[in-house]
Amino acid sequence: ELHKYDISCTVCYDNWRYILVLDENKSTGPFTMDLIEPHVALTQDRIDFDVSNLSLEKDYTHELGMRIDITQKPYSIELEAIVENIKNKRFLTLRPIDNNLNRRIAKMKDRGWTQMEGGLSVIPEPHKEYHAILVPLPRSSDLHAAICQKMRNIPGVQVKSIEEIRNPFLEEIYEGMKKIIKRQCPKTTSCEHPGLFHGTQGDGIDGITDDGYDDRFFNTGGHGAYFADDPLKSHNYTDKTSKTRVMYYNKVLLGESMVLNEPDKNLVCAPKNYHSIIGKHNQMTEYIIYRYGQALPCLKIVYTV
Repeated sequence: ELHKYDISCTVCYDNWRYILVLDENKSTGPFTMDLIEPHVALTQDRIDFDVSNLSLEKDYTHELGMRIDITQKPYSIELEAIVENIKNKRFLTLRPIDNNLNRRIAKMKDRGWTQMEGGLSVIPEPHKEYHAILVPLPRSSDLHAAICQKMRNIPGVQVKSIEEIRNPFLEEIYEGMKKIIKRQCPKTTSCEHPGLFHGTQGDGIDGITDDGYDDRFFNTGGHGAYFADDPLKSHNYTDKTSKTRVMYYNKVLLGESMVLNEPDKNLVCAPKNYHSIIGKHNQMTEYIIYRYGQALPCLKIVYTV
């Protein structure tokens, strides 16, 4: 049928899917289409663009669906919005931008499409038997380069891996807490810090991925969960007996912050009308939260020193 429209097609088999390569040798190509059996659909590759996240099921070819459901938070993209973007030849990136994705973006722009601002990093939900899923962050992505650049503040550091974390339960709690804090901070333009580091060790390594920052296990040397914008500060909280260390990169809901220039060990929670503490009593600023759901682990960083 494709040849009727002067569309060339090559079929390749890749273990668990058939890949159709369309218009491979044309200046506007190639396009690809995946044909995937339902029982392996959940393990398919991540989606590049929102306009590529459409699917059809056998015997239901008149009903559009999504390859990966992105209608729920934290993504909240409806099918109608994707169709509207297709009509207007615009697209939104749904994964970290790396060299491969940059080439795809360039091809889309050559075809007259416009890239929308505010790209997302969409990871399919983990299997129901697991709390979270970890996906390698592409080494050629801008985010990977930015994290590695910050990690160089730690003398002798070698970043071994950076993984993105998807934990739907934690995301739901975090989004709920964000709404509460936003309501309590009507004059604050943003109650969220998009990226702070947290060093950990022992049970905290898997515990943070699965259960987040549980206030029952906060810092044994003081109350609250501690974060920093400089990874060198967070490095001090990792396992000093091991060459391999673990650090997390997080979104943190600071809300209204009380700034302290000296330590106050009597604090067991943020004072009334505040949601966090910002400590500026030494060269590296630290951020302290006291409630469950105020921080969301986004990246797991494994490194050696």
